[in-house]
Amino acid sequence: MSSAKVAIIVTSHTQMGGPDTDPTGVWLEELTTPYYAMTDAGLDVTVFTIAGGEVPVDPRSIGGDDEPAASVKRYRDDDAVQALFHNTPSVEAVDVAKYDVVFLPGGHGTMFDYPKSETLKKIVERTIATDKIMAAVCHGPAGLVTATDSNGQSLLKGRRVAGFTNSEEDGVGLSETVPFLLEDRLKALGANYVSGPDWAPFAVRDASLITGQNPASATAVTDLILEVLEERSAKG
Repeated sequence: MSSAKVAIIVTSHTQMGGPDTDPTGVWLEELTTPYYAMTDAGLDVTVFTIAGGEVPVDPRSIGGDDEPAASVKRYRDDDAVQALFHNTPSVEAVDVAKYDVVFLPGGHGTMFDYPKSETLKKIVERTIATDKIMAAVCHGPAGLVTATDSNGQSLLKGRRVAGFTNSEEDGVGLSETVPFLLEDRLKALGANYVSGPDWAPFAVRDASLITGQNPASATAVTDLILEVLEERSAKG
């Protein structure tokens, strides 16, 4: 498993709407938790962004009055990783054949640019078609919604998938701001949408497709990724 290679693809979208709207980006915990867990496990992890360059971080996720996740604390003191996240290759550089895992962290930025990326669509389709591990957490499954099979059917149809719930979106007051509600879209595509209690960790595995519900689910998603890699390593 230590030789496994992971491509993490992050949003490049920085604003909820126009230039005077609230800033957004990746929800930091959803990037740093899997990044550190996988690198600590010896995996070879490369972080890409849709447009290349700096990873935009939702300022609400950095931690202020609220106690941040342990991985966010670690990141705030990690100059090397901060520098890495300030200069990423674009999604155009991802060659699925070279990776064992493709992972999509969330954050509201993903709702705007993931579904519009034809390159990401092709990466998701290729990853699933070749039985690589395809994983996403929170709003990250927004990157899965345009992927189709050779017959034009959604690759999520009939598969168990988790993602940010409508009630969680209501809870953060952004149901009228996002371009679509993720739960509704996943259901409309024919996915077998599953969820746990709002804000509690919840992740689901459907063969090599792994998805999680919310920021608290980042660890659970990562654990499932490592579980699948261990299984495949054991089979040789």
